[in-house]
Amino acid sequence: MAMRSPLKDFMSRRFLPAVGMALALTSAARADTVVRRLDDAGAMALRTERGVLTLEPWQDGIIHVRFGTPGYRGNYNPAVIAQPGTVAFQVNETADAYVLTTARLHVRVAKRTAAVTFLDAKDHVILEEGDRDAGVGATQWFKTATPVYGLGQHQNGLLDYSGHTIHLQQANTDVGIPMLVSPTGFGLLWNNASVTDVDVATGKAPLGIRSEAGPGIDYHFILGPKLDDVVAGYRALTGDVPLMARWTWGMWQSKEHYSTQDELVAIPRRYRDMGVPIDAVVQDWQYWAAGQWGSHRFEASRYPDPKSMVGAIHDMHVHTIISVWPRFDLGTANLAELDQAGAAFPDSFNNVYPAGVGRWYDAWNPKGREIYWSQVMRNLGVLGFDGWWLDGDEAELGGQTGEMREQLTAAGPGIVVNNSFPLLHTGGVHDGMRRDQPDKRVFILSRSAYAGQQRNGVITWSGDTHASWETLAKQIPAALNFSLSGEPYWSADIGGFFSPDPAKDKAYAELFVRWHQFGVFNPMFRVHGAGQGKEIWNFDPAIQKILIDDVTLRYRLLPYIYSLSWDVLSHRGTMMRALAFDFPDDADALRVTDQYMFGKAFLVSPVLQAGAVTRSVYLPGNGKWFDFWTGAAQPGGRRVEAKADLATLPLFVRAGSIVPLGPVKAYADAPSDEPLELRVYPGRDAAYELYDDEGDGYGYQAGKRAVIPMAWSDKQRRLTIQARDGAFPGMSPSISFRVVCGATPGAEDAKTIVYTGTAVTVPLPRCR
Repeated sequence: MAMRSPLKDFMSRRFLPAVGMALALTSAARADTVVRRLDDAGAMALRTERGVLTLEPWQDGIIHVRFGTPGYRGNYNPAVIAQPGTVAFQVNETADAYVLTTARLHVRVAKRTAAVTFLDAKDHVILEEGDRDAGVGATQWFKTATPVYGLGQHQNGLLDYSGHTIHLQQANTDVGIPMLVSPTGFGLLWNNASVTDVDVATGKAPLGIRSEAGPGIDYHFILGPKLDDVVAGYRALTGDVPLMARWTWGMWQSKEHYSTQDELVAIPRRYRDMGVPIDAVVQDWQYWAAGQWGSHRFEASRYPDPKSMVGAIHDMHVHTIISVWPRFDLGTANLAELDQAGAAFPDSFNNVYPAGVGRWYDAWNPKGREIYWSQVMRNLGVLGFDGWWLDGDEAELGGQTGEMREQLTAAGPGIVVNNSFPLLHTGGVHDGMRRDQPDKRVFILSRSAYAGQQRNGVITWSGDTHASWETLAKQIPAALNFSLSGEPYWSADIGGFFSPDPAKDKAYAELFVRWHQFGVFNPMFRVHGAGQGKEIWNFDPAIQKILIDDVTLRYRLLPYIYSLSWDVLSHRGTMMRALAFDFPDDADALRVTDQYMFGKAFLVSPVLQAGAVTRSVYLPGNGKWFDFWTGAAQPGGRRVEAKADLATLPLFVRAGSIVPLGPVKAYADAPSDEPLELRVYPGRDAAYELYDDEGDGYGYQAGKRAVIPMAWSDKQRRLTIQARDGAFPGMSPSISFRVVCGATPGAEDAKTIVYTGTAVTVPLPRCR
């Protein structure tokens, strides 16, 4: 039965005292007036007619805003783990406002309305509050805020949300993250885990945020002006991104599902026999016996020796992860253990599966998280699996019906904590794996996400998509908004989850190729789907050649991708970048929803139409762009028709880029004596950091890593490879570099040098 009485008791104890305040706010939303300033050494606190408004500087460009009844300290918020920094600020009073000033921000509170306005150091308005309502639910309107990006992953085809309402509630294929950004120069982290709607230029005001629960208004304003600055501020609040292992960035083969031990082992073996690189194979669900969902045990008749199965995969230099769910069949020992600890929800707490079939554990319960991981580790971790696929972790606890809102969790009413389940769930697995598998970097593949989840070693994928050109097109803005929300690692089921048999549907083969090309330039490169497998050998020979060329390119890009992952950690960077990151002043670029930057060098333009042989590509900015395939240069700020036959993804490189391309190897960490190619793309000065370490483990956190800074002088036409910073066990004392001009990658004047860690300069006089 639903736990309505305990929930009401809890609400009456902790949340209902604010109802009177909420009603007063709703009835007099426009009439608030500042009464007086309150004493608060670390913030500016103001008593208004309807509550207390607090502005607390956390950094020069980050302000924590709270509004509620006296004594209100903020909403339930597991996302933010930072503490306020020591920030020099002043508070001044004018005839009509109180003004808080930091080195980078002026924050003005109007005495007549108590509305907050954020201005930069030159007094340019960045964001201005409108009306606010706070109490059991919370609503805040803003006057200056469009365009708006971020807010998680939503498969609606939108990049800029103007003219739409975005619903933040976790569901399969839909990820709600209450972090929004604007290329006008700011971000806003809305600290509320309840179901929330964000209205963007829908009529009443440019921006409105409405949450169904929470006793007050609670948000962090983050000043840019660049989107990279905003993302860095978000990660400063919610946690940095740990390095993934190098093998993470290789090719992944998966299927729903490999149903026997022999079938799973045969997949990487066949790739090895074909000479096609591969780094990971995945065991999806239903490896358990009937009625044993949540047991984390293999059915013995189909998987007689799972430890030797994992060992055989490892012997081929391939890694493997396995699917685990937060759901348990009735009668399983694991459910009984969770039940005994009071860490499992009642049977009625779902609408996806029939009553009496399964139950879900309470990830808000610290003891529940501890027990959940211990069950995974003692049943599967001991077998040697390299990471964890956390499926169904929205979780499927009532979906859109709202049943979750009626439940009492260990952290409070479901209506209050609703959207944060995946953060707590992945956090428990991260902490457990970090402790109990210390030689492996944490790897988690998750179907959902919440603010702060990047700190848990997680890649989120876009859920159970359908194979169609429309769906493929929607993946691009969905991925970009996920990255704009501060979450750097995204993936999709290449080819769509629900897809036809590739051997029988020739039209599908074209869609798969285009999705596969797109996947090469995703953070994670993973083939997956229901039904007939989409392994390369299931396509005809002509298609196989294209797919193998894609895999080859991905492996050549691994030094670039691994260095990008270092940038994500060391500089709080973003791998998959909407054009607004790098071209915020190009109005045409801000409207592009089907192109993006992969790192700061590559402009990627996926082909999204059947039968295409060319593709219109917008080259943003005012610099030069080079066709990656031919080296031909094009000026920016215009559209071009790019070659896009089935084997070709339109791909351009920005002038002023240094791109490392490695040799093609059977797996990411395979040894090789072949040179590393350095392509220099002229037209601007360039700087780059090439990163390397042991490839796995946490030695990098103790300084066991190496960074090679590089700089290109466009005027002098020379590349300087600077002194290597750092070292790690097993590092080669020298590297062979083949330095070429990207405009003419096959030029006879390419320079091959042996780099030993000391600075060296390489002239390329004909690179123009």
